[in-house]
Amino acid sequence: MQIERLVQMVFYIVNHGHVTAKELSGVFNVSTRTIYRDINILSIAGIPVISAKGTGGGISLIEGYTIDKSLLSKEEMQSVYQGLQILQAAKHPDAETALSKIGAVFRKASEPKWLDVDFTYWGSGEKEKIRFNELKNAILGQQVITFDYFNSELKKSERVIEPLRLVFKSHAWYIIGYCRYKEEIRIFRLSRMKRLQVMPEVFERRLPLDYKIESEGGEECGIPFLKLKFSPLIAHRLYDEFQESQVCLGGDGNYYVTVQYELNNWTMHYLLSFGKYVEVIEPESARVMLKEKAADIVRIYS
Repeated sequence: MQIERLVQMVFYIVNHGHVTAKELSGVFNVSTRTIYRDINILSIAGIPVISAKGTGGGISLIEGYTIDKSLLSKEEMQSVYQGLQILQAAKHPDAETALSKIGAVFRKASEPKWLDVDFTYWGSGEKEKIRFNELKNAILGQQVITFDYFNSELKKSERVIEPLRLVFKSHAWYIIGYCRYKEEIRIFRLSRMKRLQVMPEVFERRLPLDYKIESEGGEECGIPFLKLKFSPLIAHRLYDEFQESQVCLGGDGNYYVTVQYELNNWTMHYLLSFGKYVEVIEPESARVMLKEKAADIVRIYS
């Protein structure tokens, strides 16, 4: 379509600075006559495109013409650009094109590039791309989604959800939505969702304005506090995985961490990842569970 070509042409000229009609005709697969006609339309529309003939001539925009002169400040441009980079790192299907266009127009905001976002962990291979576009459309279009879900115990269940929000928290992506099986708003980790389908059914529900992801009053929720002792040989992991307020250096040279975790398989397997460098001090029930898990491992190699 001509309108789309005109917009893309402006971005192309801004990005390259100085181009020829022949170059543009090759990029947009039209004749040079069409290119000159488009340039004339852009000029009439108020876009300051200039065309010079002869050696050193070509097509360009009047120097300094960028969105710098719009209502967006440089700081606001940085925020837009950073947000697009985060979407690009999250494999959003439209982010690459948008980032290229914004980078071309917001010259001062994007050069030099100082931000690089990567959600993958060290040493990870190519992961399955998160289906952001489908989830985005489902949330915005208020369409029901279905999927198989595996909880922390790897138990599978079929879910029908009214998706309300997509959230990145604590190294992972989650969907917040109304679960028709549980009849309440629940949080689902995307990596545990399989066979995702967006259904044609439309719902009316909205996420309450006062909704919070974090549960308040941990003890009232029955989640105990664990007191853990870590060897200084594993200290490099502590500030990566715990809040500074949770970590304390003891007089014996060991580190002590107080953290609130559910007593389940996930917690025990996580603690086992620290090997011999962690000891559960309390509660006693957590010590017993971890001891049993360790004994199970020993039996495998007996």
